[in-house]
Amino acid sequence: MARITLVDDDENIVTSVSLALESQGHAVKAYFDGASGLAALENDPPDLAILDVKMPRMDGMEVLRRLRRASDLPVIILTSKDDEIDELLGFNLGADDYMHKPFSQRLLIERVKAVLRRANGGVGDEDEPEATAPRALKRGQLTLDPARHDCLWNGLPVKLTVTEFLLLQALAQRPGFVKSRDNLMDAAYDDQVYVDDRTIDSHIKRMRRKFREVDPDFDAIETLYGVGYRYREA
Repeated sequence: MARITLVDDDENIVTSVSLALESQGHAVKAYFDGASGLAALENDPPDLAILDVKMPRMDGMEVLRRLRRASDLPVIILTSKDDEIDELLGFNLGADDYMHKPFSQRLLIERVKAVLRRANGGVGDEDEPEATAPRALKRGQLTLDPARHDCLWNGLPVKLTVTEFLLLQALAQRPGFVKSRDNLMDAAYDDQVYVDDRTIDSHIKRMRRKFREVDPDFDAIETLYGVGYRYREA
């Protein structure tokens, strides 16, 4: 069971989504405007947040922008089908996934399950035995601990979203080897989720910016234009 906060001003959507998620055993708290939702997310962080883009008092993008100042909480954004700009902005701000309205409750349940699984390092609903838990990965100044979702650079913490962590892990597992954007999509998203190249680029840019906040000389993620990315171990 996961604790999920849903923020949407459409009462019909709140009711239907809450019932669907609760039928899977999740505990859902709902808020009908962005300001109230943000306050709840900051005061009592859940396991996952679902944010509508267009809301009164504060839209979903502003909620996400403020949330990402101090939190790597997994976030799914809800957007109108034709609002590609919303999708790109959402990923630029650190959303982990998005869904187009209208959507089926079954698909939403699968997306929620996928994001929670990624947030738990690939572990499903059952607890993973400690002996088989993923080990920490060390590459030069970088330490990644999937079991704890911890990232350290020169011993200093770097707060990454679920998607950013998985992308970095895919790159750091084989230093010097090039990962295409398709390879990185496969590492960070489930098969039923399609994202375009710009989404991967947005995640990489955000990741670099976070590392440069603790080390201005950070250059371990190298871009090979027209090919992809690779991790360069010092």
